[in-house]
Amino acid sequence: MPYQFEDLKNAFPTEWRDYIEHSFVQQLGNGSLAPEAFQHYLKQDYLFLIQFARAYALAAYKSPTLADLLQAKDGLLAILDTELGLHISYCKEWGISEQELNNLPEARATLAYTRYVLDTGNRGDLLDLHVALSPCMVGYGEIANWLNQRAETLRGEANPYDAWIAMYESDEFQGAMQAEIRWLDERLADVTPSRFEQLSHIFRDATRLEIDFWDMGLNLSD
Repeated sequence: MPYQFEDLKNAFPTEWRDYIEHSFVQQLGNGSLAPEAFQHYLKQDYLFLIQFARAYALAAYKSPTLADLLQAKDGLLAILDTELGLHISYCKEWGISEQELNNLPEARATLAYTRYVLDTGNRGDLLDLHVALSPCMVGYGEIANWLNQRAETLRGEANPYDAWIAMYESDEFQGAMQAEIRWLDERLADVTPSRFEQLSHIFRDATRLEIDFWDMGLNLSD
């Protein structure tokens, strides 16, 4: 039976659950997350987005077809032309200036995760890179959906982090998430069991690094 993205999640269900249902996520959903923890996360997420853009540039280089190249271009432009600007504006609402963002050092969790993704993409092919990126690309959409299923999640003015949830439950992000899953499903359908095992280990490691990224925010670690 052909492999699908769901098989990657099912290969390491504990790691995926620990990521999606992390304490940082739960506290964000019920509005109890410490503001300084969220601000620390926002700062490092800005730095992560810059490296994410580099990963899409690498995806363009790795693209074997015009369709893949156009997809990589769209992802790169979405970050550079839209997401970074929105992130800067959102940070300003939380008292974080653009100058402060531009002078930030990368936390060790940010360095470890982003360089792992780029190293995986450099060493492997386009599928390796997409699998390394998928815990972020797919995971944030799943997190928003999971939060909306929880009775403990607060929405609207009752939750200072409501805008964050709204960003990832949006039709635009959910559509991008589903498009990424379809892309992965098409490519995974052709891989051998041994190749799938290799890809599943990439997925596991990237998911563990996502967990570390939440830990960083929660613990205010550098």
